This record gives sequence, C-alpha cells and structure tokens, in this order.
Amino acid sequence: MLEAAARIILRYRLISLIVLLVLTGFMVYMATFVKLSYEGAKILPPTDSTYAQYLKFKEKFGEDGTVMVIGFQSDSIWQQNVLADWYDLTNEVKAIEGIQEVISIARAFHVTRNDSLHKLDFKPLIKSRPTTQAEVDSLKEEIANLPFYQGLLYNPDTKVTLMAITLDQAKLNTKSRIDIVNTVKEMSEKFAVAHHIDLHYSGLPYIRTAVSQKILAEMKMFMVLAIVVTAFILFVFFRSFYAVLFPMIVVILGVIWSFGTLELFGFKITILTSLIAPLIIVIGLPNCILLLNKYQQEFAKHGNKVKALARSIYKIGVSTFFANLTTAIGFLVFAFTHSDVLIEFGIIASINVMITYLISLVLIPLVFSYLPPPSPKQMSHLERKTLNKILDKIDHWVHAYRPRIYFTVITLIVVCVIGMMRITTVGFVVDDLPKKDVIYKDLKFFESNFRGVLPFEITVDTKKPKGAMDLKTLYKINRVQKVLANYPEFSEPVSVAEGVKFSYQGLNDNNPKYYIIPNIQELGRLAGYVTEAKSNERMFKSILDSTKQTTRISFQVADIGSIKMKALLEEIRPRIDSIFDPNVYNVKLTGNSIIFLKNNDYLLLNLKESILLAILFIGSVMFFLFMSFRMVVIALIPSMTPLLLTAAMMGYFNIPLKPSTILIFSIAFGIASDGTMYFLTKYRQELRRHGGSISKTVSNAIYETGPGMIYTAVILFSGFFIFTASSFGGTSALGVLISITLLIGMISNLVFLPSLLLSLEKRIITRAFMKEQMIWMFDEDEDVELDDLQIRRIVDEE
Repeated sequence: MLEAAARIILRYRLISLIVLLVLTGFMVYMATFVKLSYEGAKILPPTDSTYAQYLKFKEKFGEDGTVMVIGFQSDSIWQQNVLADWYDLTNEVKAIEGIQEVISIARAFHVTRNDSLHKLDFKPLIKSRPTTQAEVDSLKEEIANLPFYQGLLYNPDTKVTLMAITLDQAKLNTKSRIDIVNTVKEMSEKFAVAHHIDLHYSGLPYIRTAVSQKILAEMKMFMVLAIVVTAFILFVFFRSFYAVLFPMIVVILGVIWSFGTLELFGFKITILTSLIAPLIIVIGLPNCILLLNKYQQEFAKHGNKVKALARSIYKIGVSTFFANLTTAIGFLVFAFTHSDVLIEFGIIASINVMITYLISLVLIPLVFSYLPPPSPKQMSHLERKTLNKILDKIDHWVHAYRPRIYFTVITLIVVCVIGMMRITTVGFVVDDLPKKDVIYKDLKFFESNFRGVLPFEITVDTKKPKGAMDLKTLYKINRVQKVLANYPEFSEPVSVAEGVKFSYQGLNDNNPKYYIIPNIQELGRLAGYVTEAKSNERMFKSILDSTKQTTRISFQVADIGSIKMKALLEEIRPRIDSIFDPNVYNVKLTGNSIIFLKNNDYLLLNLKESILLAILFIGSVMFFLFMSFRMVVIALIPSMTPLLLTAAMMGYFNIPLKPSTILIFSIAFGIASDGTMYFLTKYRQELRRHGGSISKTVSNAIYETGPGMIYTAVILFSGFFIFTASSFGGTSALGVLISITLLIGMISNLVFLPSLLLSLEKRIITRAFMKEQMIWMFDEDEDVELDDLQIRRIVDEE
C-alpha cells in the first residue's frame, strides 16, 4: 500500500503539491473565522441533575456570575475630592454600553416613607456630586446607619470599599465583554493614578476576561517558542538549512489545519484547544525527523536519491502511522468523557495528529526529491561516535545486565507506588494561576475583606404562590442566613429577607434598630406601603420569581477548594434542611461555585475512564499488529512504567490530581507508546531477517531505531518543556511531567523493552510474528522498489 503511495507521491510530485496547497488554502480561509470562547467551560452534560437545576435557576433568575467588582483599601474615600471622583467614576461606568447596573457608596440608595402617597420611595443617598466635606461626612453617617450595605459595599473594620458592576447578560459571553471590562479598567486606573490608590479587580466576568486574554497571549508565545526551540534542535541534528525549513513548514501547515478544523466543527478556542497548535508542532516534528533520518541512511547505502526517498516512505511510513495512531488515540479518548470542552479538544487534536502525519509523509519526500542529495557533512550525524557509544552500552546492558535492569525497575515501581499513595485530589477556581499573579492576589483581597466573590445560591420553592413573602418563610430565610454567618467562607447575603429588613428600616425613618424582620402586624403595614407602589419593588425583582413562589438567597463564597467545599456542603445541608422541612419546601444549592465543584468531580471520574480506554484501544492496535496477547503485555509494560513515575512525582512534589493535570496521563501514554510501536515494528522486520534469533534481532533494532528515538525524545522533551513558561499552573505542570515522562519512556523503550524480549526469547512463539497477512507491512528483505524506468523518469524531470 505505502509502496504505491511512494510511487504516486514521487511520480506525480507537482500534482501532489498543488492538491496539498489548495486544501491548505481552504483551511487558511476557514481558520480566519475561528473565534475565542468567552463562555465558561461546558463540562457537565445537560442530563446531569446538578447542571439541570442550575439551568432552571438561570432561566428563572438569570445569570449569577454577572458581577465585576472594583475595590480599594483606604480611609481617604471619606475625603471630599476622593469621594467626588469615585462618584464620577461610578456614573461613567454606568454609562458604558453593556453595563446593566452599578452600585457603590457613591451610588447607594435608601428607602424613605412617603405618607402623602402612602408608599415607599427608593432614593439615592447622593443626589449630586459632593462639593463639600460636610456632605461627605453626612453621607458617611447615613451609610453607617444602613446595615444592609455593611459587608456588601464597604467593610468598616478594614476600611475597604468596593463598586459592584453588573454586566448585561446579553454581552456577558461575547467578545464585547472584553471591551467592556477593559474600558472599565481604563477609567478606573485614571482614578487610581489621580489619588495614588491601588485598585483591585475581581468577579467572574473579570476573571474570565483576564484568563481568556492570557490564553490568547500564551498560545502565541507557545507557538513561537515551539518553532524556535525545535528549529534549533533540528539544525543541531542535521546541520542543514533545508532539514530545518521544510519540517517547520510541515508543522506550520499542521497548525493551519488545526485552526481550520476547529472552524469546520464549529468549535472555539478554549484553554485546552489553545494548546493544540504548539502540540502539533511538537508532535509533528518526529515524523519529519524519522523520515529524514531514514532517507539519509538509505542514501548513504546506495547513493540513489529517489530510491532512498521511496524507501523512507514505505519503511518509516508504516511504523510512524501506528505511532501517530497511538498518539491520536491518547487524545481521542477525551471524546468519550461527555464533557464538551474535552470532547472538542480530543476530536481536534486526534484528527490533526493524523493530518500532520500525512502532510509530513507527502511533503518531506516530495520537496527533497527536488533538492540536491544530502552532502557528507549533512549525513555526519549518522556516524556520531557519542551516539554510537550510547547505543553500544545499551545493547551491552540489555544482554549482560538484565537482572540489574529488572531490579532497578522493580525498585522504582515500589517507590512509585508509595508516591502515588500521596497524591491529593483538589481543584480551585483560579488554582491554575500562580499565587503571585495579580488575578489571584485580587481574588484573595476580596476574600479577606468581603469573604468571597464566587456565586453561591440557595433557591427556596415554597410550593405555593406568594409563599416567599410569608412571614414564616422570611423568618426561616433569616435563620439560614444567621447559620451561614457563622462560616467565614460566606459573604453577607442578598435575599428577600434582607430586602424586607431594609424596607422596614426605611418605613421607620431609617432607624438602624428597625433593620429586622417585622412581626405579623408590622409586616401587614409594610405590605400596604409596598403594594400601592409597585415601582418600589425594584429591589425584589431579581430575587423573587413572577409568582413570588420561589426566591433566592445569594451569597458570595471564597475559593476554598473542592475538598473543603464538599465538606462544607455536607455540613450545612442538614442544617438548612432542619430549618426548611424538605416535605414542605424544595430547597436547592446551586450557583457557579456548586457547578465548579461538580465539574471537578465529573472530570476526574471521566478522565480516569479515559486512561483505561487509552490502554484498551492502544492495546487493541498492538494486538492487531502482532496477533499475540503476550506481545501486547510486553508492549504495554514499558509504556505504562513511565506513567507510574509521573504519578509518583505528583505525590512527592504535592502536585494535586485535578482536571488540568490528569490530562497528562492519557496524552503521555499515547505519545510514550509511539516509541514502543516504533521499536517493535522494527523488531518485527528484523526477526524474519535473522531467522527468529531474538538476540540478533534486538541488537539490530536498538541500532536501527535508537538514533531516531533519541532525536524524537529530545524534540518532545524540549517541545513540551516550553509549556513550563505558562502562567497557568496546570499547563506548566503538564509541560514538566509530560517532558519527564517521555524522556523516561524513551529509556524504558530502549532498555527495558529489549530486556523483556530477550528474557522471553525461548517462550515467544515467533510464528505469531510471521503471519503472511502482516508481511506486507514490515518486510524489509523483499522491498517493492521503483523500477528503473520510473526512477529515470523522475530524475529526468529534475
């Protein structure tokens, strides 16, 4: 099959090149339409009960993650010039298109009783820009007498004030959000500079915007780093400009195809799909290295360029096909997680791994058929003494010191198992950011002064219209709030009970002692004022449904991590049920913080399954190749051993198991299996040549595959190591751990795998490898070569 492909590629070079360029041109066109995702990652399926409840909540009350907050710590807010500029800033932000509401101490409201119209008026505390210190002092006194705002807009103990900005839900998950957030920040920084104040920014809209901008910037950085680093290594290996240029063109074409397929599938760039482009660069280059290395080896034997290129296609093409297939499987298993963000990543990555393989298989032989033959200087790496000495030692070790090798491996496995037992499973909303990052610092600033900024919602369905306004319900809501007030993780609440207390205080001339739930008589009196003025119910609009049957209690919660959050929920749930009888009320805990917790558990469960699927699928490919369960076991052991070491490193170095780090195992297993496949396919070829002698076969396989595997390992190690430059902890850990895993995998495939083959020399049934239906893939002695006429035609065309 590949012999025919070699003939077509080399005989119809120009047509092949035109077809490839036309298809790539189409993918360039499609890539221009790909967009960055501005939504939160869709991880839970719609059928999940927790997610379904959250969707019902959003349908009833709208998005819960729409608030961006700006805050600073300074007593200077009560100076006339500072408060006046804060007032101006508040109104300027409110005027930005896409901003729904803004509230701060400069744009706060209070309730006043209007006896003439028998209603409550909702009026601003500041009617105009304060011009005197007396006005500011008066406002400070009024704010101090309104408990509703304490812990929401200011913290009198730490002298911190904030501005809460609610974004229009229609703009929240679009590109407009970035412009809105950047405009708000630009305006705010002018205020900060004018008054020498350090402003802090947080809230889900801000966090998502800042993170998406980091993703875009890092994607560009990784692509540049990947190209520079891998190009340098290629030049060191081959000492040829062309051997650097055209492999880089191959992977750049692969990157273009990856963006084009994103658009073809209707996917957007997310934190995971942004990694595909640099991954394609890193994973695609080994194909080029192996093709070029084989081309130069063949040319050194007989000096016929066309024959050397043809042989490089159909000899390396088979082993690299299955090697890329195992890598693609390592990505494809994510498509079985039922999580949109992982499905998209798995599909696009797996498809483009195979596309890049095909591009390399076509473009490298095609281009080098036009170029001059390699010079002796360019082929000098084939005779490098250092590399040959390394391979000599490896061959000696596997033949003479197998017991020592096994003892070392067993010792490492024991150490690894101990390390694995120390792995923790925990996730944070911003745990992928370093503690020095300004986003993380600002989040902790608001947590320390206002307890948190992550939405936590409690919905109370009273199961009867207007039940949410019953005095009994109000008292129960107030009791729940008092219970949660004992937990430092929860902020001050916003609820119908707080609204009633705020209104009742206003009914009684804003006397702070009336900031309470009134008794039945006083509630009736309050209802009379509210009922006759529907406009005064504006503060209840977002916390009551249209029938007043269901209400919400809105908290902000600290980012305490999935373990503590799960324990916290288990503790507060029974206490809430003791107040709201489940037989009478339907109470649900929801919000972005709950969804994140469920996302974390769901991902971990599904990603563990994906690892098992990767092992199953790759094992199936190996069985198809060798038709022997024993060989499947022999092949899987060296591929899985490096994964144990990776897990041990996570345990010893306190790297938690979370969605961003568990990806490492499936990816690394798929790529580490490449070396195993490459070695075993060459072993299969050599076995027949040497009449079933495993000793000679293993030695030849080591010398034949060793250089390519070492070159590939260096490229992969360096390529993945660039991810350590990421500001996202998970991406950085992925870079370190996969780099080390692949390096260990190379050593395992060159030392441990040959040792296993030699130890089982008398037990392996060699006829399992000799089945005639497999010979077309691997037979080296009976190569189907281009005939003389075909070679002359191609040479004449040159």
